[in-house]
Amino acid sequence: MRIIAGVCKGRKLISPGDKQIRPTSDKVKGAVFSMAGERMPGAVVLDVFAGTGNLGLEALSRGAEYCYFCDCSADSIAIVRKNVALCGMEARAKLLTGGFEKTLSGVKRAVDVVFMDPPYHKELYVKCLSLIERNKILADDGLVITEHDAKLPFPDTMGGFVKLKEKRYGDVGVTLFIKS
Repeated sequence: MRIIAGVCKGRKLISPGDKQIRPTSDKVKGAVFSMAGERMPGAVVLDVFAGTGNLGLEALSRGAEYCYFCDCSADSIAIVRKNVALCGMEARAKLLTGGFEKTLSGVKRAVDVVFMDPPYHKELYVKCLSLIERNKILADDGLVITEHDAKLPFPDTMGGFVKLKEKRYGDVGVTLFIKS
């Protein structure tokens, strides 16, 4: 796992030693940033269910101003902390440990881009999107990027958001949402 573009291009990130964390592949990550990369310069991003911090760090490398990394696993946050340090991004990152219900309340700035890659259970997507909407976390012109099982189709509207685009990359689906 590595950063694929920007100031940290080629930097190898620490991967978990087990299969509990499912990092986004370079292929899918490249596709995500191809779809949304123009939004990165100067953006505030939120990496919910951060795992290794792979997506948030890619955003920072590509010019995002700041990133909130959220995960319920202390082990995951420890990996994110090490990866943030490897990339020299400590001043541009805030790590929040706990379930998404708790950590989203720690987001104190309007967010331009949300990366959401939870365990593949549809209920988590709906709950998380609803909480983002209710707490007004996403900027008015913001974007939510979800990674999910490609067999899990999302409706055109979900949790106060409208589907903008949906792509499949093998077993992985990527759906982009904007505010409705």
